[in-house]
Amino acid sequence: MTTDFIFIRHGETDWNREQRFQGQLDVPLNALGHQQAARLAARLRAEPPQVLVSSDLQRALQTAAPLADHWALQPALVPALREQSFGLAEGLDAAAMRQQHPGLWAQWLEHRADFALPGGESLRAFHDRVIGAVHELAESFAGQQITVFTHGGVLDMLWRSAQALPLDGLRDCAIPNTGINRLRWKAGRLHILQWADDAHLAGLPQQPSTVHREP
Repeated sequence: MTTDFIFIRHGETDWNREQRFQGQLDVPLNALGHQQAARLAARLRAEPPQVLVSSDLQRALQTAAPLADHWALQPALVPALREQSFGLAEGLDAAAMRQQHPGLWAQWLEHRADFALPGGESLRAFHDRVIGAVHELAESFAGQQITVFTHGGVLDMLWRSAQALPLDGLRDCAIPNTGINRLRWKAGRLHILQWADDAHLAGLPQQPSTVHREP
């Protein structure tokens, strides 16, 4: 039995634009983020509504809201699909992190799978959390399509898992705000069917690059 997923990164926040570590702080969408969410809902409204899931952080829930209204569904909240926790770095931009915590910043730049900022979680722990949550959803809703509103780091973990890439190292895939990513869970692993489709955002301001580990 296969389970199909549509994974969607939340719309833009001011902290995305400022390149701040958001992590698990509950940052809302900005005006552009709400526009992106409305465009996404118009794009997906004809999809058959089956299962709707969201991270419990408001930037994901606000992105899900227009599509949830079209489908007349309330998203199930899955806290395990939150962004990676960055501990003491949350709320800081790169310049502040470099100035206030130069040793930790140097370690962060090595992008090692088992390094965790104080109070945060490592990439390995984050990956295990995300894949465990996806596995549980796939088993619980086998044979259905699940639409999931989540975060850039979560999508990075899905990309690496599906491509059998190491957790060490920089992000190497595009993850646009409200991009459409279709994946299939089959025989205990993820397969990518479509990635980073953001055609519905044509004409809106260009987004910051995500081909790296974005805060």
